[in-house]
Amino acid sequence: MTIDAGSRLSRYEIRSKIGEGGMGEVYLAQDTKLDRKVALKILPPEFAGDQDRLRRFAQEARAAAALNHPNIAHIYEVDESDGVSFIAMEFIDGFTLRQLIRERQTELSKTLRYLQHVAEGLAKAHAAGIVHRDLKPANIMVTRDGHAKILDFGLAKLIEQPPLPSGDSSEIATVPMAHRSTSGVIMGTVGYMSPEQAQGKTKEVDHRSDIFSFGCILFESVTGQRAFKGEDAIDSLNKIIREPIRPLTDFLPDAPDHLQRTVRRCLAKDPDERYQTIKDVAIELRELRRELESSGINTTGPPPPNVGRFSSEASGLPLSATERKTAGTQVRSAGNLFGEIKRLKLAALLVLVLVAAGGVVGGIYWRSRPVASPAIHSIAVMPFVNESGNADFDYLSDGMTETLISSLSQLPSLNVKARSSVFRYKGKPTDAKTVGKELNVEAILNGRVLERGDQLTLSLELVNAQTENIIWTDQYVRKQADLVNLQTEIARDVSSKLKTKLSGTDEQKLARTFTSNPEAYRFYLQGRFYWNKRTAESLTKAIEQFKASTDRDPNYALGYAGLADCYVLQEQIFGYPSSETLRQARTFAERALQIDPQLGEAHASLALINNLSWNWAEADKEFRTAIDLNSNYPTVHHWYSIYLQDMGQKDQALTEIKRAQELDPLSIPIGINLGCKYLSMGEPDAAIDHFRTAIELDPNFWHGHLWLGITYLVQGRSDDALAELQKSVALSNKANQALSFLGYAYAATGKRAEALAILNELKDKYAKREAIGFDIAPIFAGLRDKDQAFAWLEKDFQVHSGRLVSIRWQPQFAAIRDDPRYADLLQRMGLKL
Repeated sequence: MTIDAGSRLSRYEIRSKIGEGGMGEVYLAQDTKLDRKVALKILPPEFAGDQDRLRRFAQEARAAAALNHPNIAHIYEVDESDGVSFIAMEFIDGFTLRQLIRERQTELSKTLRYLQHVAEGLAKAHAAGIVHRDLKPANIMVTRDGHAKILDFGLAKLIEQPPLPSGDSSEIATVPMAHRSTSGVIMGTVGYMSPEQAQGKTKEVDHRSDIFSFGCILFESVTGQRAFKGEDAIDSLNKIIREPIRPLTDFLPDAPDHLQRTVRRCLAKDPDERYQTIKDVAIELRELRRELESSGINTTGPPPPNVGRFSSEASGLPLSATERKTAGTQVRSAGNLFGEIKRLKLAALLVLVLVAAGGVVGGIYWRSRPVASPAIHSIAVMPFVNESGNADFDYLSDGMTETLISSLSQLPSLNVKARSSVFRYKGKPTDAKTVGKELNVEAILNGRVLERGDQLTLSLELVNAQTENIIWTDQYVRKQADLVNLQTEIARDVSSKLKTKLSGTDEQKLARTFTSNPEAYRFYLQGRFYWNKRTAESLTKAIEQFKASTDRDPNYALGYAGLADCYVLQEQIFGYPSSETLRQARTFAERALQIDPQLGEAHASLALINNLSWNWAEADKEFRTAIDLNSNYPTVHHWYSIYLQDMGQKDQALTEIKRAQELDPLSIPIGINLGCKYLSMGEPDAAIDHFRTAIELDPNFWHGHLWLGITYLVQGRSDDALAELQKSVALSNKANQALSFLGYAYAATGKRAEALAILNELKDKYAKREAIGFDIAPIFAGLRDKDQAFAWLEKDFQVHSGRLVSIRWQPQFAAIRDDPRYADLLQRMGLKL
């Protein structure tokens, strides 16, 4: 049946027909509920009365929907609307492998990477007991960002189900030229089916049939020729069953032996003589790609007709525009490529002799030699995608991202964007060029994490942010117990692909694993996952996880640093007295440094603790040490800027916060702190720009509204100020700081009753040890009651509140700075006026 554009099926609005797949037509549609594009596969009306076909349609959907893998097209829904059965599936914007083979412009290493993706996706299906049974280039899509995805498990069958009788009409043959289905005992596509499929031996069809089909695709992708092309369908079937595959050397004289061996083993007539798992094939392809990459050579393939290169004309298909343009042009073939790889293995002396023997040879070599790609000096590690389908494992994908960022940040020659900048993109559609421009980086690293049982699969892709070309891709399959060592391996591989020159010290930094206990590491990742949320509930969970981490490994320095970072926030988040919380934070930070004196993060934590404890000289010393150990750690520059501002060193504070923003350009806290610097320097307009930017990035981040409101108040814009401060209170669920700022604004604008109501609320919290004097004193300052303002500040002085020092610059205290008690308070804190 044909469905017109504009028609609707359930919640889907049909846009256009985009092809035929398996047993039905395929349409591009818009999911009006989730606002996304989908591909709808429609079952033709003539099949509706055929229960076998309906069963197979449902079977296809169930089989594919059960698979969750980045290289398999995702199934969203199976439904029926107005008598039309359909599957809603992932819409893939890209090209079929068939198109890429015809165009002949794909670099060989990329082609092998696409096929490696296919093999990895098939491995996932086979592990679930599902066989594709109709694998062919037309059923493989390559996205515009370079990922291959398998489509149309239309003939998929659960292995454990009883096989169908050989005469059952559910098993079809697809003629390669017409691509139409006819009932019969043969299932698959002529030219790509296995011998057992070609003979209708349905009981013998298993995952090894897919391996044979994969071998056909590999052969065609490399040579440009069908592996078993006959004069007609019957002739092709006969060749599949009886004739051996022609050697690759018939088309590519210098084809490597192991590529020939891979193709030959995939295409063995006897299933027992083939690779027994497709995962083994994926490993072979990965090794071949590494050989190509290590040679520094790449080319497009397959070769031109006169050396065995595939031609659309030779296959009876019209020449593409690209083919007409390149026909007859001399290019390096895949065969020449493999020969060149072998020749590169000869001694340098032999090359010199050849060059000396013929200037023409030398000229050709130097014109065709690869241009070494320059080293990359800046990178954004994007949030790894959790492919497990379970949000409970987000801690793992997020944690692995953060750990890799931390490891690479140790390299002084590499600018690595911080966690808070890259995590702004989590769950959002992005492209490398846009991210590269917004973060000012040369490269983007994308990752996908799949956890199944005790096995982890991590797929990485390094992309040039300017050209969007893929620099490198790889996949790591490890047991959970190997997770710690995996992080080190990845950091080394990435730095190598970035062509970063590593000193001995740099190598040692990348090699640090901090713990050999996988459980300790996993608890640490969960701790950081919760700590980054910065809420009271999540901070409590973070402490639990960090403690579990150090229980598993009492010598885990990062675990203790995590605990220090939790306790240092407790005064701000819970309102607990800093005299208690900072003592615990110091204990954990010092324990971390006893274990690892070179841990920059722990020195940064200890520096902040010293700052909040009024140990000014020690704070400065620790901040400088932390920066020396890890100058790319944005948090230490952020915290150091706060210390410098507290010390009255406004210009130096501005320099440090700008350095933090350079490292972490999309960090909202850093952006707000930069605005606070301008506010303290008497530049409210510049401050407002930064606060507005923070709100644009996250309208629900209440600190943005808080500081925008107080800045409006400084400018005399009372109504605007109150509106923003009221938003801050609502968004923060009445956080102490938000209530304090709003109470001060009420007092300063003459709304005494409202100010007193908030004052009483904060006093009640203080009595419950859920607030500090610093939250209450500003409201008295706004009410012009200096005696009460200083009385509450004195309470904080007696317990050495870490927040007290910011009376030097926060605008709520401007009205009391001319009082002698202000200068006395600073002097007793060890600060100069």
